[in-house]
Amino acid sequence: MLALDLGVFNRKAHEVTVKEALIWSGVWMCLALTFNGLIYYWFGEPKAIEFLTGYLIEKTLSIDNIFVFVLVFGYFKVPSIYQHKVLFWGILGALLMRVIFIFAGVALIEKFHWTIYIFGAFLIYTGYKMLTQKDKEMEPEKNPLIVFVRKIMPISDKFEGGKFFVTQNGKKFATPLFLVLIVIETTDLIFAVDSIPAILSITQDHFIVYTSNVFAILGLRSLYFALAHVVNRFVYLSVGLAAILMFVGLKMVLADVIKLPAFVSLLIIGVIITISIVLSLLKTKGTSKIDGE
Repeated sequence: MLALDLGVFNRKAHEVTVKEALIWSGVWMCLALTFNGLIYYWFGEPKAIEFLTGYLIEKTLSIDNIFVFVLVFGYFKVPSIYQHKVLFWGILGALLMRVIFIFAGVALIEKFHWTIYIFGAFLIYTGYKMLTQKDKEMEPEKNPLIVFVRKIMPISDKFEGGKFFVTQNGKKFATPLFLVLIVIETTDLIFAVDSIPAILSITQDHFIVYTSNVFAILGLRSLYFALAHVVNRFVYLSVGLAAILMFVGLKMVLADVIKLPAFVSLLIIGVIITISIVLSLLKTKGTSKIDGE
């Protein structure tokens, strides 16, 4: 699907319209639900519920990524026509990084069961911080990887089409688009630190954990273009995300005391997501643009 996306449907760089983004978002969601149906057929209801719960968690957390993407693209003034390419390679890198996170996380829990309490406590703390901390101004230029790249390689002054590297006067330069890609990859790495433990609270099945992550991430690019202009309407989403992280963290901490059925976790998470989105839309009714105009 990724090969078809970039190699066939988006061979030429273009500005993705909201209509196109909504259609593709629907395609990715339908694929995820179809895959969930296959899991139900192959492995039964419990695994299907685990997949759907994990998918919902990752999908909701991915909306938080969109807030950051909006800020990053705005900070670097990335032309709309090149944003799709950056997100494509960013998401491909995210898929590879999450393989490592998932297998490492499951291995730790299987070998050292007590690490589940550490993961749980970390999620509760993260949820608390999300509720209490104020938004900080984004400063991508202070990203350690950006600083490192600037030290080892010259950076061109302007975007060079959709290229990440260019050669000028026999010398190789990285373009600002490459710096944007580094920030996007770093951002996803940070988000993975939260999202992987969250889904491990639902299941430690490598297959379910990774595939639910994959389907949530694959639709992230389309979701960005669909929601970029209205993302600031989700004013209570951070509260909902904090509640979900604290819930799954508590679930991990109490894993050996209280065994919540998978469908109960699915129901609780679904209710939290629904309430936070509905309240957000009601509060910001009549607004649509990022600047609130």
